[in-house]
Amino acid sequence: MSVPSPSASAALGPGDIALYAANVVIFSSGWLPLRLQLGVVDPEISLVWRFVAATACMFAFALLTGKRLAFAPREHLFFAGIGGTLFSLNFLTFYYAGFHLSSGLLAVIFSLAAVVIPLMGAVVTRSWPRPRILVGALLGVAGVGFVFGPVLQEQGFGSGLHIGLLAGLAGTLCFSFGSMLSAAAGRRGLPQASCNAYAMAYGLALVLCIALVRGVPFQVDWSARYLGSLAWLILFPTLAGFAVYMKLISRIGASRAAYGTVMMPVVALLISSLFEGFHWTLSASLGIALVLIGNVVVLGAPRRAVPGPA
Repeated sequence: MSVPSPSASAALGPGDIALYAANVVIFSSGWLPLRLQLGVVDPEISLVWRFVAATACMFAFALLTGKRLAFAPREHLFFAGIGGTLFSLNFLTFYYAGFHLSSGLLAVIFSLAAVVIPLMGAVVTRSWPRPRILVGALLGVAGVGFVFGPVLQEQGFGSGLHIGLLAGLAGTLCFSFGSMLSAAAGRRGLPQASCNAYAMAYGLALVLCIALVRGVPFQVDWSARYLGSLAWLILFPTLAGFAVYMKLISRIGASRAAYGTVMMPVVALLISSLFEGFHWTLSASLGIALVLIGNVVVLGAPRRAVPGPA
């Protein structure tokens, strides 16, 4: 049975704003710990450890709260699709991009989801996003372009930078497609906790298969840097972050929820300036101003009902 998306003509309410802000802060805090994972342990194995813990927590939460865990095969196709895109390939490609790009640049590439998701939604629903949403998202992407454009121009496409960019773009596409599937699952009335648990399990299975095919060693880096960043990534971006993000999708839609990805580079810049030596410039300041203006434009756009699948 499909569940219609919420429809209202008003701007975002206080609860929506709170979820939106939490989404931005939580996901923004994950880029630097992601890069701290790189080194001794292969990305696939780091994700296996991360997903094993997160999947166990998600199923435990679903059981303790009495959520439904029995679903038809068709519904498991949704879970597998979300797991393969949002909960595995999205992560894996950004791990590999992290070998070549700083945490701030990773966040910049990820912010393109704010434009990709509305365009995907337009194709799927055979409609077109409100001009206000597109204008705001494009302002935000232009802003992050001003922030990191000089860096890209200075470094060019040598020294693996192009590999990082391509991997990051692939991860952004996976995230965007997974977000669309998550929105569709929500319209079908699938419980969020159960959906997250099964999707993470399918994502874990895919990453595990990739690790076995590649023949990478199953090992753990027992350093405080690795274990601390792993714990942070499990608790916040994986568990709390995606719970907030999927709740936000169910309230304001995938297109507007995705605009948080445009705000993330602003927070990532602050973190990068503290830990990676990012230098503030006139171009960066102009870019941040454009991001904030675009944010106001999108957040002020009224909601529009999106029909659920039959």
